[in-house]
Amino acid sequence: MTENSSRRVLERLRAIDWADDFAASDHANSRALLMREYLRRAALWARAYGAEQSWPFFDIAEHVDAELQMPPDVAAEVEEVMAGLAPASLKRTCRAAVRWAAVCDACDDLPADLPDPYEPLLLMYERGGGYFLEEYLDLNGVMIRLGNVESNASAKPFLTLAPATLDALDAEGQITYYVKVSEGCRRDNPRGIVRRRIDECQTYDEAFTRDLRWEPTEYLRLYDLGHNEVDHVEITGIEAVAFIELMTTKIRRCEARSKSAGRRP
Repeated sequence: MTENSSRRVLERLRAIDWADDFAASDHANSRALLMREYLRRAALWARAYGAEQSWPFFDIAEHVDAELQMPPDVAAEVEEVMAGLAPASLKRTCRAAVRWAAVCDACDDLPADLPDPYEPLLLMYERGGGYFLEEYLDLNGVMIRLGNVESNASAKPFLTLAPATLDALDAEGQITYYVKVSEGCRRDNPRGIVRRRIDECQTYDEAFTRDLRWEPTEYLRLYDLGHNEVDHVEITGIEAVAFIELMTTKIRRCEARSKSAGRRP
């Protein structure tokens, strides 16, 4: 076993500004989805190894290979990084993420159908620090219900972890997403995506454009006035981010092809 993977996770933890309340607020939407995805993945692993009583913030490595330990120097540095952090379950997940990297290096028989349990949680930490757990999970910008193993294991997966796509989810206010639909352009393959944000009693309608950013749109207002024949349906944030990532991938591929063609003699 090498310590390369464990140390990479350690360095990610070391780089986090755990006290950056502004980042937590700016990334509230994506952090909530990332936490929900961690809870889902942790529930799947808990069920697979009979660890339901330990869910949600637990060390999965203990149930996969209880004898495997972090390299001593890495273990000592992890404790230094976590000094002063709270709650205790947050510290537990930091240790667990580093140990999990060691497990992945050492074990060849991990279940292939189960996703990396800690990556969504690490990304959430990197986008604004930790959490507090009381009646709800408080992510310092948004609160979500914890639920239980079964409800989280059956939740809709959130598989989009690309930073640029996560950034596209984050904005202030209460957000509702819609996709434009018509004949031949269904909900799963829409003509476009728009959102309505309500922030401090002000309403903002925005469309995600081919420039890969949200820009003002009159579509929803015109539709309400009966001047737009293109229909739309409301979708979830998870559906929205899937479409944004698909659109981003297509546009970047087209740009790459154009650049490649331009370099040809």
